[in-house]
Amino acid sequence: MIHAHRLSLAQQLDSPNCSERPQGQKIDLLVIHSISLPPGQYGGPYIDDFFCNQLRIDDHPYFQGIAELHVSAHVLIRRSGELHQYVPFNKKAWHAGVSSFCGVSNCNDYSIGIELEGCDTDEFTPQQYEQLAHVTAVLQNTYPAITAQRIVGHNDIAPGRKTDPGPCFNWEKYKQLCLFTEHEAAD
Repeated sequence: MIHAHRLSLAQQLDSPNCSERPQGQKIDLLVIHSISLPPGQYGGPYIDDFFCNQLRIDDHPYFQGIAELHVSAHVLIRRSGELHQYVPFNKKAWHAGVSSFCGVSNCNDYSIGIELEGCDTDEFTPQQYEQLAHVTAVLQNTYPAITAQRIVGHNDIAPGRKTDPGPCFNWEKYKQLCLFTEHEAAD
């Protein structure tokens, strides 16, 4: 469920990396991302720290190159399926960067960004797919303009610049779970 623009099942961590959406802006796009920090490593506090501007750059050499970035997502789904929310859905999270969908730029203005803990070279977990399908159904209930045709990968809205969620993300599995979850919710 969503209460006050937040998932009730998610651990809430407030990111300063957000802003107001344009007045009257309809939320009608869901963007799926993947992230691991350091790259290819899972667990630990680094994704939370990164999205909340608390990353300790001395913890890993990679962090020095991203320390000045100010980014966030609305939600992270850990490998275990655990949910973290950084930005309420009525606000603009800074997840898409330079982007365009169907000729409309600045996807952050009208989208919700979900990060999966993962990378281009690893399979995602069954728990992540199940949680993503559940969160998708909840979001579509609250924001009905997010139709199946308006669920995309970061690579779809920033081609050539981004590759996530990557070739290991199984879109067919996700779509099948979404249909099952949608049907289950209707019963």
